[in-house]
Amino acid sequence: MPKLYIGNKNYSSWSMRPWVLMRQAGIAFDEVKVRFDSFAPDSQFKRSLQGISPAGKVPVLVDGPLVVWDSLAIAETLAEQYPAKQLWPQDPAARAQGRSACAEMHSGFTALRSHCPMNIEARLPDIGALVWRDQAGVRADVQRLVELWDALLQASGGPLLLGRFSIADAYFAPVCMRLITYGLPVPPHIAAYVERVRALPGVQDWIAGALAEQDFRAFEEPYRLQR
Repeated sequence: MPKLYIGNKNYSSWSMRPWVLMRQAGIAFDEVKVRFDSFAPDSQFKRSLQGISPAGKVPVLVDGPLVVWDSLAIAETLAEQYPAKQLWPQDPAARAQGRSACAEMHSGFTALRSHCPMNIEARLPDIGALVWRDQAGVRADVQRLVELWDALLQASGGPLLLGRFSIADAYFAPVCMRLITYGLPVPPHIAAYVERVRALPGVQDWIAGALAEQDFRAFEEPYRLQR
């Protein structure tokens, strides 16, 4: 059975993507959690991934001799391995749109990711209001996010980005968590999409795991000194 190496569920947005994708799609796997620490070269986190991940990061998918250590590469590999799951739509145009959206997320939205790190357990609307007031880059990222999601939802007819559940929804699930945690303002139809993603069984399972961790990591908490 494939193994998926992940970090702390409360904080690890990159780990959330393939985990939710596999759980929601019904792809069986063994979860291996590698607890976040200092990430120093001699840290337990780095030692745990020696001989597993060439990059020394999570997520990592290990399936026999196959090792894939990037979230988008993992998603594409799973789409190839499990064609019957239709992780991408069959329509080439819709598939291209979905891939473009995920690639944009993979390399962009840096202000949103930097100023609003994923923290599922927390509710930080006051911080979100300050970030929204002071960080023009975050406002620009959210505006682009709204434009992107709106275009995909209109093209597909919803209820999810490409119609039915796909890699795109798994890939943007951590962004949905950020919008909730920081209470960032989005139009009602975008907020409704966020709630539909949060209600997905795979996302609910991840959230439950994050809430059960009770593992405060100070270096992942720029806005709180303790839980």
